[in-house]
Amino acid sequence: MPAREPKEMAEVAATTGTKKVRRSWDKVLVSAFLAGAYIAFGGMVAITVSSGLDPATWGTLPTLFTGAAFTLGLVLVLIAGSDLATGNMLLVPLGAMRGRLGLGDVARNLTLVLLGNLVGALFVAFFLAVQTGVIGSASADPGTTAALTYERLAGIATDKATGHSAWETFLRAVGCNWLVCLAVWMSLAATTVSGKILAVFFPIMAFVAMGFDHVVANMFFLPAAIFAGVPDLGWGDAALNWLLAGVGNLVGAVIFVATSYWYLFLKDTPTEEDATVDAEPAERA
Repeated sequence: MPAREPKEMAEVAATTGTKKVRRSWDKVLVSAFLAGAYIAFGGMVAITVSSGLDPATWGTLPTLFTGAAFTLGLVLVLIAGSDLATGNMLLVPLGAMRGRLGLGDVARNLTLVLLGNLVGALFVAFFLAVQTGVIGSASADPGTTAALTYERLAGIATDKATGHSAWETFLRAVGCNWLVCLAVWMSLAATTVSGKILAVFFPIMAFVAMGFDHVVANMFFLPAAIFAGVPDLGWGDAALNWLLAGVGNLVGAVIFVATSYWYLFLKDTPTEEDATVDAEPAERA
């Protein structure tokens, strides 16, 4: 089956967003829990593969390794199937722009998905990252894997929580979800698993390598650092980062992707019935 054209992608995206809203709240929460966990898995492997690389030797290459490994998270979300808030910030508003949903539907869905993402990310951060020892602690013997992963997590989390002004964090979040939503958007063109993975890889690798802020990823990095005992980092720091990153992610998705492609491909097109669009391959976005 050939790749979809942008006009088809737009219709599939709008239909998928509508279907996401029309599920029961419990299914939305379970799906969102899985997505939060999947993004956390991407964060764990990213920390693991980039730990212990001295910038004096490696320069900025560790950020490239971090980004390449982190793509696992969105690959799991798209291929295995689950609800990620940053992707829904594209798909659900597109459904509303097509007149199929109201603003209340959009707000309710994004709230439920963010809550489920948070629970999933917290679960992995506490039980599978810290309690397993995959992420070490400050008391770990120097030079051990536990010490290296702790140091890497501490560096990432501290930078995100205190390393930037509120304005910088907001703008980094805008850029982040512009790229994430482009990854989701391009995955709609693909009709094969390999095609979807290739579409996702480069935008996700890019936003992580540049240090942009993804609200769900930060729901893993910051709590994991708190659970691991990173000093001078608290829940107030995490909550502020999530607020700034969440708002920036929403702006990046709605303004720069959803509205842009609605204007280009859907604005002057008659609304089609959901049943006329084969949205099944995109329901996992």
